[in-house]
Amino acid sequence: MTDTIEVLYDGKVFRPTGPIALAPNTRVRMAIESLPPAEQEAPSFLRTARALELEGPPDWSEKVDEYLYGGARPHVD
Repeated sequence: MTDTIEVLYDGKVFRPTGPIALAPNTRVRMAIESLPPAEQEAPSFLRTARALELEGPPDWSEKVDEYLYGGARPHVD
């Protein structure tokens, strides 16, 4: 019988990622194929912001309300 299953190697043993139809202590032969990671690391906010290549005035951070809303917004607690 030949079956293909996905397993995770934890540094010591291979562990199936789901149930398999084998009795405990059954000997098997494995062929190993490395798979790409399931998830890519999410890009950081800073990396995403830099990739947008936004341009704005040098005082953007200090006067963001003026640029976004046309004037200073009142401070609300």
